[in-house]
Amino acid sequence: MSDAFQKTITLLLLIALGLVLRSKFKNKEQTNGIKEIVLSVALPSTIFISLMKIEMDSTLLLIPLVTLVFNFLMYFSAPLAFSLFGIEKNSSTGRTLMMLIPSLAPGLSCFPFIAEFLGQKSLAIAALADVGNKFFVLITLYLLAMNMFLKNSSDEETNTGSKIKSLLLSMVQEPINLLIILAIVLLSVGVNFTTLPPVVTDIFDKTSALMTPLVLIFIGLAVQLKDGKKKLVTSILFFRAGSTMLISAGMIYVFHISEPSMVLLAIVVPLSSASFWPLAHISAFHAKEEARSLAKEKRTFDLELAVLMLAFSLPFSTLLILGILSTGTLFTNPTVLVFSGLVLVAAGAIPNVVSKAYVRLSKA
Repeated sequence: MSDAFQKTITLLLLIALGLVLRSKFKNKEQTNGIKEIVLSVALPSTIFISLMKIEMDSTLLLIPLVTLVFNFLMYFSAPLAFSLFGIEKNSSTGRTLMMLIPSLAPGLSCFPFIAEFLGQKSLAIAALADVGNKFFVLITLYLLAMNMFLKNSSDEETNTGSKIKSLLLSMVQEPINLLIILAIVLLSVGVNFTTLPPVVTDIFDKTSALMTPLVLIFIGLAVQLKDGKKKLVTSILFFRAGSTMLISAGMIYVFHISEPSMVLLAIVVPLSSASFWPLAHISAFHAKEEARSLAKEKRTFDLELAVLMLAFSLPFSTLLILGILSTGTLFTNPTVLVFSGLVLVAAGAIPNVVSKAYVRLSKA
């Protein structure tokens, strides 16, 4: 049995362990406790170690900008596919998907596998890429959501300046971002991981070791199979993954990325699950409309659809990323990457096209 296959089996068994333990976690607060340990302790420690072990290069500062470009490409290309699924861009469904499709949550769905398969240096680069994504999901998506809300409800006043200030403050206060800033400062003055006091490195090593098992158990605990728009969400996720692969292939070509680990990073980071932050923005505006007893069909966003998509997105992206990394360098071949992207796009689009054609024929 190859090392990659053995590692994949181990990781899948940890997800299965989470599924087995679901009966022990009676409420959402218990599950969220595990997620909080990951996001506030294990993941920040892992990223700090990764950053402190590499040599900083000014060219790495371009990585967050490239990720930000990807976010915007996904945002502006998403509506082009809505006609395939019978979705109106200015409907609550369309606006909700516009918020979720371009967002990324690599912390839970991607970073653990990058650490396992590609190593610490690749994880550090992925963490820098996530800085651009965080700017997009925290600030840009909030402004876009506010604009959608105001267009749908012109009589509501919103304090934009204070909200942006609050979001920027929360972004700086996140443990991950604090440790990224600390690592950059220490590296700039010539301090690296090996020169830190042993007690400090030992703490980071031990807390970092928690990340992969806790994330995988959390995925098993959190996965949901709710009724409702499961077919639509599944199709959207396939289409999103395929479009992401095609955009990644284009960016790999444009930036002349050739190193296998960098190519794989350019593929798997954009395949991360949808972020929880758009749901937070959607929930905030949903609460305003609920307080005014606005009819469900007139609301700006579809909160139930947002929750359902997040629930499906995490295991979907996790298995897709795990599958790609388990194949070694197979997907570094441009032909394989483009073909896989087209297959995923077709898997998302064709069932809906066939269904619509069948309905039209039935009516005729």
